[in-house]
Amino acid sequence: MADTVPLLIISCSMGAGKTTVLGEAIDLLTESGIAHAAFDLDWLTFMHPRREPFGQGLMLKNLAAIWPIYAAAGADRLIVARIVDSREGLEGYREAIPGAQITVCRLTASVDTMQRRLEPREPGMFREEALARSEELASILEASNAEDFRVDNDEGRNITEVARKVLSRADWLNPSS
Repeated sequence: MADTVPLLIISCSMGAGKTTVLGEAIDLLTESGIAHAAFDLDWLTFMHPRREPFGQGLMLKNLAAIWPIYAAAGADRLIVARIVDSREGLEGYREAIPGAQITVCRLTASVDTMQRRLEPREPGMFREEALARSEELASILEASNAEDFRVDNDEGRNITEVARKVLSRADWLNPSS
């Protein structure tokens, strides 16, 4: 395993585009021939009943268990989607991935845009909770200043250009970085 592991976390409120931008970033890295692994870390938290509100502890244990497998297979960097609401919370990532050099990008979008995106995506009982949480979380993230940089992903933005800007700002499009 490498001594240092570049770890790029795409963070934002619900509906601002973490998963969509992650998917596009994966395509851009692959097209550029840059070895990487990628996860939407929310998928490492799902279980019922949950023992903690957002599954952070479970996610970090899962990440610590699976990262060495990816590293042994040749991944030397990791890009993930996950909400980061404090710099202190990054310590868990450093424990899960020894040598992690963490860069946090926060995507921004208006509350109206986030809620328009969430409406069709979150049918059923979770919809109202998601709509309320997206606005609350946007305020929390704005106050936390947990990111290294921000990229606008509001309505009308080209997703490929948003992902390219995220990767460029993180200096990931240069294969030697």
